[in-house]
Amino acid sequence: MNEEHDERGGIAVSPTKGIARTRPTMAVYIDGFNLYRRLLAGHHTEKWLDLEALARSAFPEHDLVSLRYFTAIIKPLPGKDPSSPQRQQAYLRALRASKKTSVHLGKFRIDPRVMPVHPTEFDAEGKPKTVKVKKTEEKGSDVALASYLLTDAFHRRADLCVVCTNDSDLVAALNLLTSDLGAEFALLSPMEVKRASNELKQTGPLYHVQITPAMLRSCQLPAEIEDEHGVVRRPAGWG
Repeated sequence: MNEEHDERGGIAVSPTKGIARTRPTMAVYIDGFNLYRRLLAGHHTEKWLDLEALARSAFPEHDLVSLRYFTAIIKPLPGKDPSSPQRQQAYLRALRASKKTSVHLGKFRIDPRVMPVHPTEFDAEGKPKTVKVKKTEEKGSDVALASYLLTDAFHRRADLCVVCTNDSDLVAALNLLTSDLGAEFALLSPMEVKRASNELKQTGPLYHVQITPAMLRSCQLPAEIEDEHGVVRRPAGWG
Protein backbone atom coordinates (compact mmCIF):
# COMPACT_ATOMS: atom_id res chain seq x y z
CA MET A 1 0.00 0.00 0.00
CA ASN A 2 1.35 3.41 -0.97
CA GLU A 3 1.68 5.87 1.90
CA GLU A 4 2.74 9.49 2.17
CA HIS A 5 3.57 11.82 5.04
CA ASP A 6 1.14 14.66 5.58
CA GLU A 7 2.28 18.15 6.58
CA ARG A 8 1.70 17.41 10.28
CA GLY A 9 4.07 14.46 10.26
CA GLY A 10 1.42 11.72 10.25
CA ILE A 11 0.84 8.96 7.74
CA ALA A 12 -1.96 9.28 5.20
CA VAL A 13 -3.17 6.69 2.70
CA SER A 14 -2.45 7.65 -0.89
CA PRO A 15 -5.54 9.16 -2.56
CA THR A 16 -4.78 7.06 -5.64
CA LYS A 17 -6.13 4.05 -3.76
CA GLY A 18 -9.56 5.66 -3.46
CA ILE A 19 -9.39 5.89 0.34
CA ALA A 20 -9.97 9.21 2.09
CA ARG A 21 -7.02 10.94 3.70
CA THR A 22 -6.94 10.77 7.51
CA ARG A 23 -8.44 13.95 9.00
CA PRO A 24 -6.43 15.98 11.53
CA THR A 25 -7.62 15.91 15.13
CA MET A 26 -8.25 18.61 17.72
CA ALA A 27 -8.38 18.86 21.51
CA VAL A 28 -10.44 21.76 22.87
CA TYR A 29 -9.97 23.77 26.08
CA ILE A 30 -12.82 26.06 27.23
CA ASP A 31 -12.36 28.84 29.80
CA GLY A 32 -15.93 28.63 31.11
CA PHE A 33 -16.10 31.88 33.09
CA ASN A 34 -14.43 33.87 30.34
CA LEU A 35 -16.82 32.47 27.73
CA TYR A 36 -19.79 33.32 29.94
CA ARG A 37 -18.74 36.84 30.89
CA ARG A 38 -17.49 37.86 27.46
CA LEU A 39 -20.31 36.36 25.41
CA LEU A 40 -23.04 34.17 26.92
CA ALA A 41 -24.16 36.65 29.59
CA GLY A 42 -25.60 38.71 26.75
CA HIS A 43 -27.25 35.76 24.99
CA HIS A 44 -29.78 34.42 27.49
CA THR A 45 -31.50 32.02 25.09
CA GLU A 46 -28.25 30.43 23.87
CA LYS A 47 -26.68 29.46 27.20
CA TRP A 48 -27.58 25.76 26.73
CA LEU A 49 -24.55 25.65 24.45
CA ASP A 50 -23.33 22.45 22.83
CA LEU A 51 -19.59 22.99 23.14
CA GLU A 52 -18.63 20.00 21.02
CA ALA A 53 -20.91 21.17 18.20
CA LEU A 54 -19.44 24.66 18.56
CA ALA A 55 -15.90 23.33 18.16
CA ARG A 56 -16.88 21.31 15.08
CA SER A 57 -18.64 24.33 13.60
CA ALA A 58 -15.56 26.52 14.09
CA PHE A 59 -13.08 23.91 12.82
CA PRO A 60 -15.01 21.62 10.45
CA GLU A 61 -11.87 20.07 8.93
CA HIS A 62 -10.80 18.57 12.28
CA ASP A 63 -12.10 15.60 14.24
CA LEU A 64 -12.73 16.24 17.94
CA VAL A 65 -10.92 13.85 20.28
CA SER A 66 -11.52 15.62 23.61
CA LEU A 67 -13.01 18.75 25.15
CA ARG A 68 -12.05 20.09 28.57
CA TYR A 69 -14.33 22.66 30.25
CA PHE A 70 -12.85 24.70 33.11
CA THR A 71 -15.12 26.46 35.60
CA ALA A 72 -16.06 26.68 39.29
CA ILE A 73 -19.30 25.99 41.14
CA ILE A 74 -20.93 29.36 41.74
CA LYS A 75 -22.65 30.37 44.97
CA PRO A 76 -25.88 32.34 45.49
CA LEU A 77 -25.15 36.03 45.94
CA PRO A 78 -27.25 38.77 47.60
CA GLY A 79 -29.31 40.61 45.01
CA LYS A 80 -28.64 37.97 42.34
CA ASP A 81 -30.89 35.27 40.93
CA PRO A 82 -30.90 32.52 43.62
CA SER A 83 -31.58 29.82 41.01
CA SER A 84 -28.34 30.49 39.09
CA PRO A 85 -26.39 27.70 40.86
CA GLN A 86 -29.11 25.17 39.97
CA ARG A 87 -28.98 26.17 36.31
CA GLN A 88 -25.22 25.82 36.31
CA GLN A 89 -25.45 22.34 37.84
CA ALA A 90 -27.93 21.30 35.15
CA TYR A 91 -25.57 22.53 32.45
CA LEU A 92 -22.57 20.72 33.93
CA ARG A 93 -24.62 17.50 34.04
CA ALA A 94 -25.50 17.99 30.38
CA LEU A 95 -21.86 18.49 29.44
CA ARG A 96 -20.69 15.44 31.39
CA ALA A 97 -23.18 13.26 29.51
CA SER A 98 -20.77 13.26 26.56
CA LYS A 99 -17.83 10.87 26.77
CA LYS A 100 -15.55 13.30 24.98
CA THR A 101 -16.17 16.16 27.43
CA SER A 102 -14.63 16.47 30.90
CA VAL A 103 -15.39 19.18 33.47
CA HIS A 104 -12.56 20.57 35.61
CA LEU A 105 -13.52 22.59 38.69
CA GLY A 106 -11.64 25.41 40.37
CA LYS A 107 -12.82 27.42 43.38
CA PHE A 108 -15.42 30.20 43.59
CA ARG A 109 -14.58 32.59 46.41
CA ILE A 110 -16.50 35.42 48.04
CA ASP A 111 -14.18 37.55 50.15
CA PRO A 112 -14.71 40.87 51.98
CA ARG A 113 -12.45 43.60 50.62
CA VAL A 114 -11.88 47.27 51.39
CA MET A 115 -11.65 49.21 48.14
CA PRO A 116 -11.60 52.87 47.05
CA VAL A 117 -14.93 54.34 45.95
CA HIS A 118 -15.47 55.27 42.30
CA PRO A 119 -15.16 57.96 41.24
CA THR A 120 -12.40 58.77 43.71
CA GLU A 121 -13.41 60.89 46.71
CA PHE A 122 -11.23 62.24 49.50
CA ASP A 123 -11.92 62.67 53.20
CA ALA A 124 -11.06 65.71 55.34
CA GLU A 125 -7.49 64.43 55.73
CA GLY A 126 -7.01 64.11 51.96
CA LYS A 127 -7.11 60.31 52.00
CA PRO A 128 -9.18 58.37 49.40
CA LYS A 129 -12.53 57.23 50.77
CA THR A 130 -13.04 53.47 50.88
CA VAL A 131 -15.95 51.06 51.14
CA LYS A 132 -16.17 47.45 52.27
CA VAL A 133 -17.41 45.14 49.51
CA LYS A 134 -17.91 41.44 48.77
CA LYS A 135 -15.57 40.47 45.95
CA THR A 136 -16.36 37.35 43.93
CA GLU A 137 -13.44 35.58 42.34
CA GLU A 138 -12.88 32.34 40.47
CA LYS A 139 -9.56 30.70 41.29
CA GLY A 140 -7.59 27.92 39.69
CA SER A 141 -9.22 27.48 36.28
CA ASP A 142 -6.57 29.30 34.24
CA VAL A 143 -3.77 27.33 35.92
CA ALA A 144 -5.62 24.05 35.36
CA LEU A 145 -6.30 24.91 31.72
CA ALA A 146 -2.65 25.75 31.10
CA SER A 147 -1.51 22.55 32.83
CA TYR A 148 -3.77 20.23 30.85
CA LEU A 149 -3.03 22.10 27.62
CA LEU A 150 0.72 21.63 27.95
CA THR A 151 0.47 18.04 29.21
CA ASP A 152 -1.84 16.98 26.37
CA ALA A 153 0.39 18.72 23.82
CA PHE A 154 3.47 16.99 25.25
CA HIS A 155 1.78 13.62 24.74
CA ARG A 156 0.62 14.63 21.23
CA ARG A 157 -3.01 13.76 21.98
CA ALA A 158 -4.23 15.84 19.02
CA ASP A 159 -2.87 17.63 15.97
CA LEU A 160 -4.39 20.97 16.98
CA CYS A 161 -5.05 22.50 20.41
CA VAL A 162 -8.06 24.85 20.40
CA VAL A 163 -8.25 27.33 23.28
CA CYS A 164 -11.45 29.29 23.92
CA THR A 165 -10.65 32.37 26.02
CA ASN A 166 -9.85 36.07 25.94
CA ASP A 167 -7.71 35.86 29.08
CA SER A 168 -4.17 37.11 28.52
CA ASP A 169 -3.01 35.15 31.60
CA LEU A 170 -2.64 32.19 29.21
CA VAL A 171 -0.08 33.93 27.00
CA ALA A 172 2.91 32.23 28.67
CA ALA A 173 1.38 28.77 28.25
CA LEU A 174 0.58 29.39 24.58
CA ASN A 175 4.12 30.62 23.93
CA LEU A 176 5.55 27.50 25.57
CA LEU A 177 3.19 25.38 23.52
CA THR A 178 4.87 26.48 20.30
CA SER A 179 8.42 27.32 21.39
CA ASP A 180 9.11 24.28 23.58
CA LEU A 181 6.66 21.66 22.35
CA GLY A 182 6.34 22.60 18.68
CA ALA A 183 2.57 22.22 18.87
CA GLU A 184 0.00 24.07 16.79
CA PHE A 185 -2.91 25.87 18.40
CA ALA A 186 -5.96 27.91 17.48
CA LEU A 187 -7.88 30.58 19.36
CA LEU A 188 -11.67 30.35 19.55
CA SER A 189 -12.58 33.85 20.62
CA PRO A 190 -15.66 34.84 22.65
CA MET A 191 -14.93 38.40 21.47
CA GLU A 192 -14.98 40.06 18.09
CA VAL A 193 -11.55 39.41 16.60
CA LYS A 194 -10.79 43.14 16.44
CA ARG A 195 -11.63 43.44 20.17
CA ALA A 196 -9.81 40.28 21.25
CA SER A 197 -6.75 40.50 23.49
CA ASN A 198 -3.79 41.82 21.51
CA GLU A 199 -1.45 39.79 23.73
CA LEU A 200 -3.26 36.59 22.77
CA LYS A 201 -3.25 37.46 19.09
CA GLN A 202 0.52 38.00 19.22
CA THR A 203 1.13 34.40 20.37
CA GLY A 204 0.84 33.28 16.74
CA PRO A 205 -2.21 30.99 16.56
CA LEU A 206 -2.61 28.89 13.43
CA TYR A 207 -6.25 30.01 13.31
CA HIS A 208 -8.22 32.72 15.12
CA VAL A 209 -11.97 32.13 14.90
CA GLN A 210 -14.67 34.33 16.42
CA ILE A 211 -17.80 32.76 17.95
CA THR A 212 -20.71 34.42 16.18
CA PRO A 213 -24.38 34.72 17.25
CA ALA A 214 -25.30 32.40 14.37
CA MET A 215 -22.93 29.74 15.73
CA LEU A 216 -24.52 30.05 19.17
CA ARG A 217 -28.03 29.60 17.76
CA SER A 218 -27.10 26.54 15.71
CA CYS A 219 -25.05 24.82 18.43
CA GLN A 220 -27.58 24.12 21.19
CA LEU A 221 -27.93 20.94 23.24
CA PRO A 222 -31.14 18.90 23.07
CA ALA A 223 -33.82 20.14 25.47
CA GLU A 224 -33.58 16.85 27.39
CA ILE A 225 -30.45 14.76 27.89
CA GLU A 226 -30.17 11.37 29.58
CA ASP A 227 -27.25 10.67 31.89
CA GLU A 228 -26.49 8.06 34.54
CA HIS A 229 -28.70 9.91 37.04
CA GLY A 230 -31.78 10.27 34.83
CA VAL A 231 -32.86 13.14 32.61
CA VAL A 232 -31.49 16.69 32.73
CA ARG A 233 -33.53 19.46 31.08
CA ARG A 234 -32.74 22.85 29.63
CA PRO A 235 -33.44 25.43 32.37
CA ALA A 236 -36.39 27.76 31.93
CA GLY A 237 -35.37 31.01 30.31
CA TRP A 238 -32.53 29.41 28.34
CA GLY A 239 -34.57 29.15 25.13
